[in-house]
Amino acid sequence: MLHRIPDIDEQEARVISRIESARAQLRHNLASPRRWYGLLARVTRARALRASNSIEGIHVSDEDAIAAIDGEEPTEADRDTWQAVMGYRQAMDFIFQRCQDPSFNFSLDSILALHFMITQHSFDARPGQLRPGWVCVRNTETGEIVHEGADRDQLEGLLDEYVEFLNGNQGCNNMVKAAMAHLILTLIHPFSDGNGRLARCIQTAVLANDGVVQPIFSSIEEYTGRNVGTYYQVLADVGGGGWHPENDARPWIRFCLTAHYRQAQTTLRRIREVERVYDELLEVLARKRLPERMGFALVEAAFGYRVRNSSYRISADISSNTATRDLKVLVDHDLLQRIGEKRGAHYAASTEVRQVRERHRLPKTIPDPFELPDEADVRQPSLFDQAT
Repeated sequence: MLHRIPDIDEQEARVISRIESARAQLRHNLASPRRWYGLLARVTRARALRASNSIEGIHVSDEDAIAAIDGEEPTEADRDTWQAVMGYRQAMDFIFQRCQDPSFNFSLDSILALHFMITQHSFDARPGQLRPGWVCVRNTETGEIVHEGADRDQLEGLLDEYVEFLNGNQGCNNMVKAAMAHLILTLIHPFSDGNGRLARCIQTAVLANDGVVQPIFSSIEEYTGRNVGTYYQVLADVGGGGWHPENDARPWIRFCLTAHYRQAQTTLRRIREVERVYDELLEVLARKRLPERMGFALVEAAFGYRVRNSSYRISADISSNTATRDLKVLVDHDLLQRIGEKRGAHYAASTEVRQVRERHRLPKTIPDPFELPDEADVRQPSLFDQAT
């Protein structure tokens, strides 16, 4: 028996409606993407990648996370960390591609394949194999056991039920189904390691199937990574220290719905900020009679990312030689600053470019959707109606 999907109450239904309205706005904003869309998509994927791995103590810089998305070499990450990050990226790419096939169904083999990709860097994780026996999760500070996985002799049967659940039509909102997919796999804990990353990967894959928003903008991995304490606490509360499918999953559903609302509003804010910053940077380039394509380098620098020849080359779809010349021109015009030499060289925003960014900052505070009054405007005018 798996955890039962709780009946959605009126308050949860209102929150789901607010999320769907925000996601509809996202779909509208992304339907006719501007030229900066590629940067936003890459950064969004990188944030999710970085956050999901950070929960497991696998840390990379923002720049290396983008390098992973771009298929470039890291500047800081060590070999083991990089293999872990690239394995997770491979798993996400694989499942996103498979979910585009209308005939795709999850199977135990596909789950094992995802686990192999995620954990192939670690022999101790037994990549692509179910755990051989009992497993527990310990508090890293106290050594206390905080969760025990389902009994080993239950695993095959529970995973058969789980696959059936993933492929079935439960008649519930897809965000709720995806949340349950995450919860159930995490609490069964069928693998020696990598259960959390696999559960988050599958949650995003289930979300990808609804087609409302592109998969990279459906993920709540970034939010989870920023709220690790709450994430673990809710899992612990619902799990009750072990495999207890009779426990109420409602607190977990509410955590995930809150995550969806706040992540959607965060993405909408970023879209508005990038749009305004990019437009002003194009005006700066026009005044200096410089090509529009240089806006890709400037907007990346404006938001605090290191601009490298490789990242600019990918954003602007130009050759390495052209990228090198463009970056030098931007330095000559005091729009970028070169930092470092040779392989480690990168570029940062000048004072003028940083000032453009500061002029278009929007409020980051997003309320708890469960605390909003019934008549609350889900558009949150404060995010969209600020003077530019």
